[in-house]
Amino acid sequence: MSQMSSLRHFFEKHGFTVSTRLADSLGMNVKSVRLFFIYASFTTIVGGFIIYLTLAFWLKLKDMIYTNRTSVFDL
Repeated sequence: MSQMSSLRHFFEKHGFTVSTRLADSLGMNVKSVRLFFIYASFTTIVGGFIIYLTLAFWLKLKDMIYTNRTSVFDL
């Protein structure tokens, strides 16, 4: 057995049972817990991107409104 296969086998045996154990302790369906984790990860990624774009637009708008003028004749 190669080292990569043994590493994959270890994670399949010990790591992927997190949602199963959580579902058993909460008395829920395993599929619902897995879907919650998938939706939560997508929401986090998309939400961060939307916040980034909003802040970038806000800073660009602020720079357009409050420009530094070096002299009175720049009006």
